[in-house]
Amino acid sequence: MKFNVRATVAAGALIASAGGAWADCGIESGSVRILSNDFDALHAVADWAAKCANDKVEVTKNHTEEHKNIQVPALTTNPASYTVAVVATNSIVPLLSDGLIRPLDEYVEKWGGQLQDSQKIVVDGKIMAIAFMANAQHMFYREDLLKEHGIPVPTSYAEMFAAAEKLREAGVMETPISSNYMPGWNIAAEFVNNYLATGNDFFVPGSAELAIDNEDGLLVLNNMKKMLDYMSQDWATFDSNAQKPLWEAGEAALSISWGSRAGAYIANDNPAPEIAANTAFAAAPTIGEYSIPSAALWWDGFTIAKNISDEDAEASFRAMMNGLSQDMLAANMDAAVWLIDGYEPTPAATGVIADLQAGARPYPMLPYMGLLHTALGDNLAEFLQGKEGAEQALADVTAAYTTAATEAGFLN
Repeated sequence: MKFNVRATVAAGALIASAGGAWADCGIESGSVRILSNDFDALHAVADWAAKCANDKVEVTKNHTEEHKNIQVPALTTNPASYTVAVVATNSIVPLLSDGLIRPLDEYVEKWGGQLQDSQKIVVDGKIMAIAFMANAQHMFYREDLLKEHGIPVPTSYAEMFAAAEKLREAGVMETPISSNYMPGWNIAAEFVNNYLATGNDFFVPGSAELAIDNEDGLLVLNNMKKMLDYMSQDWATFDSNAQKPLWEAGEAALSISWGSRAGAYIANDNPAPEIAANTAFAAAPTIGEYSIPSAALWWDGFTIAKNISDEDAEASFRAMMNGLSQDMLAANMDAAVWLIDGYEPTPAATGVIADLQAGARPYPMLPYMGLLHTALGDNLAEFLQGKEGAEQALADVTAAYTTAATEAGFLN
């Protein structure tokens, strides 16, 4: 399946004029069942959607990191277990491929007047999702420690490693770097981030044939291996949830993490207020001789299930519009880099906007990209553990991807 996608998530869309506050939901009946990932910004949206609940409108929420594994089977049932699936750039693809979500043009025309064009994810001429936030991984750094030791904010991985070495030699900490290196989805995302920074393509243009077994692929793997020299021996347990307490314990000074988590790192109620006050953000580092940030640009948004009643679909869309209201935005300005009309960038948005301004590339929204992501997640740990070389790791990824892509009909 080929998708023609029109979606604009750009720096200019992050700053827009304020609009009027959303009024009463006005939903007369229906069931709204929301499935999403589990972080603060998505809680905020779902909580405001839930304000539409009354004695004739039920709103339930399931926030889980397993959402990507749940969504296809949950939306395949008839009726679907959820009416709303909150998705990101990559996780919408299997829903599109399996025909599990419905076009939203009718609902946008009736109840989506508050939406900007940059929020409308158009696939093959139809609006299939509503984006409400931009996201990317970027650098988190301890401003106080860098200043104390005369270290400029790193802009490249080489500078990041030099900064880590200087902090280690000064006895500040032995393992100053952290990143999401848990085998599986997270480690694959790190490869994708770094490979995007080379400016190279993952696939032979116009085909699903993989094209990462090259010098840039080797550069990325060796750079990832170098990261481990400055990371805790527990690196294989690091995901976004594990990184934050590590940071708050003062056990890292340079981190690559998600922009959607930045607000919690500097929040007034952070359990480590001194560290929070000295946490700052910058663009993701560049790799080798290249000048592109090692970060994939993402959007997060919502879709409406196909296998539900029109009544529930209407109620769900209208509730989600309340979830994206001006009142929600005003109460949660720091929670995300919102694409909602009226958003004004906050300190927590610094890193994502820096990525955008420095030319970071979007995560490829291709039907077979998920197969590559899985192949990367399944085949990089042995290399990082020193059990095989970089060439063999790339060969393993290529073989696993080619088998999966052939079985799926993307390759002959």
